[in-house]
Amino acid sequence: MTRFNERVAIMTGAGSGIGRATSLRFAREGAQVVLVDWSLEGLDGTAALMPEGASFIQRQVDVSDEGAVKVLVDEVIGLYGRIDIMINNAGISGGSYPPPVTENEKGDWEKILGVNLIGTMLFIKHVAPHMQSRNQGAIVNTASVTGIRSGVGGNPYSASKAGVINLTQTAACDLGEYNIRVNAVCPGLIETGMTKPVFDYARSKDKEHKLGARCELRRYGKPEELAAAILFLASDDASYITGQALPVDGGNTASLNMPGMKV
Repeated sequence: MTRFNERVAIMTGAGSGIGRATSLRFAREGAQVVLVDWSLEGLDGTAALMPEGASFIQRQVDVSDEGAVKVLVDEVIGLYGRIDIMINNAGISGGSYPPPVTENEKGDWEKILGVNLIGTMLFIKHVAPHMQSRNQGAIVNTASVTGIRSGVGGNPYSASKAGVINLTQTAACDLGEYNIRVNAVCPGLIETGMTKPVFDYARSKDKEHKLGARCELRRYGKPEELAAAILFLASDDASYITGQALPVDGGNTASLNMPGMKV
């Protein structure tokens, strides 16, 4: 498949999990991929898995640093002359067992919102003008089911992802007249670097079979399943879809979360 032949895609959070799986899919389908992550080790790991002959570069960037974001975007324009696709996937969770709101720290909120929400806004801010000049583009943000309803995730993480969903909608309204589509995916429980402690704990207690048990499909998801959804939203197949937040969660948000139940 070459749905993205010669298209330039920036992928944040490319060093692991969903970002890695999505980067590999974009490369296999012909895109020129800009791998962005804070972790050099993660970037090297993704680079080592890229298919033979893939066109890509890798850059270490703090997505919450506006100066660094602008430098990266300017470099990409200098190298390729265009940006067709922007995937805002970088995110941090704040820990596997977050405290209640009465024990939250202001610094934790600032850090998590800085990466998850402000980082998403910064890339849209600096990438969108280049898409506007060509009257086309696709932006896909990684939100979360925690941004739709409570039950998993801490307060700052859930708030940041709810913010990403709303930013997706408002940005879609701002950019629609320029034929730029802005959508989001909302992952459920997916095995990634971020969720590794949860999976490690469950496996140590022989409870892996319970992970994802509340989902209608009765299992947890794989990064490759999120990658497929992201590629769809970034592709011409989704040409009339914008401002949407697509749950990719095995049906978790289709049913009622019971009080006190956590994955």
